[in-house]
Amino acid sequence: MRLEIQCQDRLGIAQEVLNILVSYQLDLRGIEVDSALGRMYVSFPSIHFEQFQELMGKMRRIPGVVDVKTTAFMPSERHQNELITLLKTLPDGIIAIDTKAQVSIINDAALDALSVSREEIEGESFVGMVKGFNFLRWLESDDVLAQTRRFEIHGKRFIADILPVMVPDDSGHELLAGAVINLKSESRLGQHMVAFNQGDQQSFQTLHAQSPQMRKVIREAKKMALLDAPVLIIGETGTGKELLARACHGAGNRADKSFLAVNCASMPDNVAESELFGYGPNAFPGSNEGKKGIFEQANGGTVFLDEVGEMSRELQSKLLRFLQDGSFRRVADEHEVKVDVRVICTTQNDLPAMVQDGKFREDLYYRLNVFALNLPALRERKQDIVPLAEHFVARFAARLGRKAPKLADSCIQFLQNYPWPGNVRQLENALYRAVTLLEGSQLDKEHLQLPSFTSDFGYLEQEFDGTLDEAVKRFESSLLRKLYPAYPSSRQLAKKLGLSHTAIANKLRDYGINRKTVKI
Repeated sequence: MRLEIQCQDRLGIAQEVLNILVSYQLDLRGIEVDSALGRMYVSFPSIHFEQFQELMGKMRRIPGVVDVKTTAFMPSERHQNELITLLKTLPDGIIAIDTKAQVSIINDAALDALSVSREEIEGESFVGMVKGFNFLRWLESDDVLAQTRRFEIHGKRFIADILPVMVPDDSGHELLAGAVINLKSESRLGQHMVAFNQGDQQSFQTLHAQSPQMRKVIREAKKMALLDAPVLIIGETGTGKELLARACHGAGNRADKSFLAVNCASMPDNVAESELFGYGPNAFPGSNEGKKGIFEQANGGTVFLDEVGEMSRELQSKLLRFLQDGSFRRVADEHEVKVDVRVICTTQNDLPAMVQDGKFREDLYYRLNVFALNLPALRERKQDIVPLAEHFVARFAARLGRKAPKLADSCIQFLQNYPWPGNVRQLENALYRAVTLLEGSQLDKEHLQLPSFTSDFGYLEQEFDGTLDEAVKRFESSLLRKLYPAYPSSRQLAKKLGLSHTAIANKLRDYGINRKTVKI
């Protein structure tokens, strides 16, 4: 039987409880005291009900005893049962060794991973089983620190977290009592990586959105994810266009199907068509069999066309027909193929301007621009910069097996004021380098190696492409395109900018800015 006695912290009260048990000739099996909660627990053999009632009455009459009741477990028994259950259910192998590196505890997952029985390994020295790490030398060293190592046991490779077990003595000093080893096999690590990557791809939760601009994009994207119409994601390089596309795919009805990505800018024109649409038998010398293209391989799923503005005019025509009814012909094949594929495209180019210059088909632009998502540049969503930075720092520190460094105030201010022309990708890469090379516990402004930026002159690019006239035109086009929705007539816009109506009308015409090309 086990009793929980709620009592005051009074000298001699435990002795009075024990005297009552002795008077009934009961063998005390255990006693535990929790002074913080004012609880005492005693364990003794079962007795008859009449004796038990009498014993309980005597205990309640002890001065300082508030209440006495039965309990199913002593605190140590509950903790022990919890630990045993935890060890049994953990999918990773756990091994405990003493100061002589002898195995004292091993769970079922570790037995399965090592292909041994409990009788074969418990009480045996762990030293002779392991290749690649000297446990005895580590345990006997002056400073026993936690380790993450790769080694072999019985010819099997593992990554292991090796953690010392310290027990305080009477004076408060910690003494080494052994170690706990957490084994992770190659297959388990592979499962973790697959789950980690899938979680990144299929969840909007990985998109940090503290700023109103980004929250608006995600709200719209969640609605579009449930539809099958094409989506056009517009944004500068490094803003996370592919991550948003994968989130749309993962949140939609095609999440369990393929997501195939194609970079249109990296494919030469002579192979782009066959890669996307496939080719028939004997299409090329030595090709006796046909080949499925990306669209056939992704049937039922999603095809992600990165930088669709880089497509040739010929390929644009074939893509337009495919978007109309899902049908196409392979290269050098007469048979028509029909598939069910959703298309998500991205661009950092000014597609309306490309339409005006004849570099992009107008009908394809309207076909793709049904559902458009404009990803803001990082400098336009400053509220997201620090949360993103903290996320990256924590992730990189975890990979390196160290505690995440703190961002200094100077570092935070610098991060928020920097224009980030490379956007989130540039922020991620800069922090990856800084955390990797950091030796202290705080990340300062000096640890971030980035191209110069001043409040007077802005971002000083190391390489500048084009002439001053071209740069001015790019700026003019971008400014007019942003202002046009708020001032949708040449007269209103001319008044806002302090120019003549004729000058603004000419610039709008030159840059292809009108009610068809800009959403109002």
